[in-house]
Amino acid sequence: MSTAPARLDAISARALERLLEKLRHEGIRDERVLEAMRRVPRHHFVEEGLQLRAYDDIALPIGFQQTISQPYVVARMLELLLAGREAGRTLEVGVGCGYQTALLAQLAPEVYGIERIRALFELARKNLRPFRLAHVRLKHGDGMLGLPEVAPFDSIIVAAAAPVVPAALIEQLAEGGRLVMPVGDAAQTLRVVDRTSAGLVIVEHDPVRFVPLLGGVG
Repeated sequence: MSTAPARLDAISARALERLLEKLRHEGIRDERVLEAMRRVPRHHFVEEGLQLRAYDDIALPIGFQQTISQPYVVARMLELLLAGREAGRTLEVGVGCGYQTALLAQLAPEVYGIERIRALFELARKNLRPFRLAHVRLKHGDGMLGLPEVAPFDSIIVAAAAPVVPAALIEQLAEGGRLVMPVGDAAQTLRVVDRTSAGLVIVEHDPVRFVPLLGGVG
């Protein structure tokens, strides 16, 4: 029997701890986020040739001109989503390879993910199957439209950038709910939108660089 998988797991465990320490050093403080990242093996979500780089703090390609986001950016978005609150019913727009979905599954009682690219939707389903996440539901569809059939959502997180926050996603945000996504064209920033009883509260955060949020399905 080959010892390669066990050796990779041992190497990955050490690399993961170094990554978590780096994230702490760079300001990630929410232990819920860090513990979720400890539980979910990022190398499981990238192709074999990239597995030894899975715990570098960089984005990695997953095909179809898409990437698995840089760990710091993933952690930062999750930290913003959770700051001072619980996730509740959560919508993820842009499932990609399923890594962030698996993290959300550690943090939220219900997770709904939508992915517009059929091949990535299938890849995410395959990647997530071993985790047996009964509280996660994935759909192949247009993320800009959200999932009105299961709205409202307490949390919405979007893994692609748009010039403005799509109106459909704002409409599907519950009162007391929060949306986190990158907003902008050439210059993008993380935007946090809270729906309060008095209306929307929008706060701009870190500069980022994401692929564009596209409509339709592929």
